[in-house]
Amino acid sequence: MSRLSQRFASLKAENRAGLVVFVTAGDPGRDVSQAILNGLPKAGADIIELGMPFTDAMADGPAIQEGSKRALAAGMTLPGVLEMVAAFRQGDAETPIVLMGYYNPVYIYGVERFAQDAAKAGVDGMIVVDLPPEEADELLTPLSRSGIDFIFLTAPTTDDARLPVVLNKASGFVYYVSITGVTGTVSASEAAVKAAVGRLKAQTQLPVAVGFGIKTPVQAAAVARHADAAVVGSAVVEMVATGDVAKVHQFVAELAAGVRKARGH
Repeated sequence: MSRLSQRFASLKAENRAGLVVFVTAGDPGRDVSQAILNGLPKAGADIIELGMPFTDAMADGPAIQEGSKRALAAGMTLPGVLEMVAAFRQGDAETPIVLMGYYNPVYIYGVERFAQDAAKAGVDGMIVVDLPPEEADELLTPLSRSGIDFIFLTAPTTDDARLPVVLNKASGFVYYVSITGVTGTVSASEAAVKAAVGRLKAQTQLPVAVGFGIKTPVQAAAVARHADAAVVGSAVVEMVATGDVAKVHQFVAELAAGVRKARGH
């Protein structure tokens, strides 16, 4: 079993949802970012999404765009992202890490070499927000050979004709973008999340994680009552901007407590 499969199986056995935490690699600087990354599991993150900083982060709101700018200004590169994953793996062999970002840096790196190097570093999954299913095979195939899951996004605008096309190539889990728009803006209602998760569950056996717009422990708990995982990104990245490692981990612990309480834990 992959780390992602094992983690979702463990969460199911515990009858609770997971907390997925997004941070940008290298934000606000390499050493601080590594310290934040290394401490996330102890703080309560069940799965980590590690952003690959990019200059044109079109799906992201201001918080994550600024995080990318800070990371790039501090010298972060795609090889550096993989080095951070490898350093994390020296102390944690169990927590899944999913890289999230845009296709351009991966394409320039070389997809075959990237898939091999990412697997060697200890990457478990990839989310490439600007690579639709119709164009994904050139990356999906080498990732699959390397044992790395390719996680696709679905949204409120993904209709019944489109959904099977997306789900057919997905693995690891399905990421439901709960709003139309960029990250870190408005939040979806709990009723809308419940309905969307039910719709996805009717068409896939994969776990469903819900993100975009979740900023507080209360909002994370509302999602965790229905989804297999709640994803928090922009609110964490805003905390990362302070450079205070302990403050970031404390906030993640509060989010994790909210998620765990959602089903009576």
